[in-house]
Amino acid sequence: MVRNGIATRIAEYSNLLREHPDFRWLWLAQIVSELGDWFYTVALYSLLLDLTGSAESIGIAIVLQVLPQVLIAPAAGALNDRLSRKKLMIFADVLRFFVVLAMLLIDRAEMVWLIYVLLPLETMAWGLFEPGRSAMVPTILPRRHLVRGNALSAATWSFNLAVGATLGGTVAALFGRPTAFVINAFTFLLSAWFISRMRTAEKHIENSPPFRAKELFDFTPAFEGIRYVREDRKRVAVLCLKGGLGLMGAHNVILPIYGERVFPMTDALSDTSRAGMLGMSLLMAWRGVGALLGPLIGAGWAGNSERRMRRGIAVGFAMALAGYSLLSFAPNAWAAGLCVVLAHAGGSIIWVFSTTLLMLLTENRFRGRVFAAEFAFHFLVVSMASFAASAAIDYGVPVRQASLYVGLSMLIPLTIWLTVLPFWRNCPDSAFPQDDNS
Repeated sequence: MVRNGIATRIAEYSNLLREHPDFRWLWLAQIVSELGDWFYTVALYSLLLDLTGSAESIGIAIVLQVLPQVLIAPAAGALNDRLSRKKLMIFADVLRFFVVLAMLLIDRAEMVWLIYVLLPLETMAWGLFEPGRSAMVPTILPRRHLVRGNALSAATWSFNLAVGATLGGTVAALFGRPTAFVINAFTFLLSAWFISRMRTAEKHIENSPPFRAKELFDFTPAFEGIRYVREDRKRVAVLCLKGGLGLMGAHNVILPIYGERVFPMTDALSDTSRAGMLGMSLLMAWRGVGALLGPLIGAGWAGNSERRMRRGIAVGFAMALAGYSLLSFAPNAWAAGLCVVLAHAGGSIIWVFSTTLLMLLTENRFRGRVFAAEFAFHFLVVSMASFAASAAIDYGVPVRQASLYVGLSMLIPLTIWLTVLPFWRNCPDSAFPQDDNS
């Protein structure tokens, strides 16, 4: 029976990709660029630890990887609602190709400053790319397929994390970090080519006046977006969900430290640094496994029921709470891996369901700004949580204790979400009956 269920799910996703070629190209672009990202992340973090010996260096790197997204969000949202989202994504991919290649210059402690210059540039490019990608999905998929499409995207992200982190850590340990950087750089060029194959009509720019550079400094569209979000308290509540999930962003520091200092793979490699890289990559791979299972199981259970998606979000926060709380007591690497799987399965359920609900609550002409704001809030919280965790660990807080604090922090968004669920008391349980890509 389980086998038949899996076969049915695979057939559904295959049909989705076959029937919607633009979504297929977007999905292929996601595969190669995200595989490259995770392929080099382990190498980047281990390089920082080797050159500085400080957990705070990873915290700073994570802040610089995510905080610029907050700063660029108003401009990114406006650009994605005024210009071709497809062209902006291609531009962002080409920019990231050159940024990642420049990281090959960093080979000694005196060059660490260059990482802190390049990471914000890469993040700003991502800040242009991702709101456009999210805004395009509802225009290339019918409403009835949004849950399935978002689940596939989330499962793909998770698969890329599991495979990319494992392969990246292994390749960096065996062949050196520069190899990982080069592979990542060229994945962005391949992603740009896949996006160039899309043929979707971008209705949001039809009959629009020519874009002028001064619009980058005009915050009127951003204020219009804020007013639009505030018109519906349900929209406000859903937009803030990823901000709550951002509290779990401290895992970006906790998992590398666990891998290097608590569960290094010394049985496989005698070199301490390389064993730490391998331990780090395996824990990140477990994170990917959890994030892969979450949307696949969650989407099958929720179907097109908005009520189930709202309930599933609460379950996701509870899973995250349990996972990181239990991680603090994990006796070995296998137990730690299972805790990470549980936590990130919950996190990915929250991500898929909140994304789908926000797509359904947002008109196409506002989607660029709304998704830019959503990502900005999420990454603002991620940057603060990551830096706080790194500083606490450097000041003597045991990493196991930090993990417990991360788990308990999930009580905050869980409690708030349970409080706002009555907003939907009189709403019908939508089955996504209508398609509206205008």
